[in-house]
Amino acid sequence: MQRFIASIEALIDRGLRESELLAELRPLLAELVARDDWLPSSHAQAGADRYRQYPLHVDAQGRFSVVSFVWGPGQATPVHDHTVWGLIGMLRGAEDSQGYRFKGPHELVPDGPPVRLSPGQVEAVSPRLGDIHRVHNAVEGQVSISIHVYGADIGRIERSTYDADGTPHRFVSGYSAPG
Repeated sequence: MQRFIASIEALIDRGLRESELLAELRPLLAELVARDDWLPSSHAQAGADRYRQYPLHVDAQGRFSVVSFVWGPGQATPVHDHTVWGLIGMLRGAEDSQGYRFKGPHELVPDGPPVRLSPGQVEAVSPRLGDIHRVHNAVEGQVSISIHVYGADIGRIERSTYDADGTPHRFVSGYSAPG
């Protein structure tokens, strides 16, 4: 994990454009999630009521964060955005993500078919690529875990969830306390 964090810092220090940064980070995250023997159990605990978001590393300058998302059976997010670039790598289980886009000022519609993320796979999100989606645990009766890297301290930035008609609701996600 420390080598992964140092690699992110070095890439950010190079001042790469978002597309270049994501292209360089993608294989590094794929390498990290290719092995499922490093995540502390304190950051792999599902919650009974909702998914958990545990900070693994938050850059002191707020330039990026690395987070484990732990999905209990049947758990899902609301439709939401990120407002920054991000990479999602599947560590354990699987998750389905349905992208959304605005068709008009008050019409949020699915953007393509849902995407299934399986262990070792990595997907990107950003306002430039498509930033609005809804995610759910795709494995019945099992915990799923994904590792996310964001271009900010994702637990502290203001983002939005969306109603079916596209009405935004501002929120700050915060983090779950490791158990």
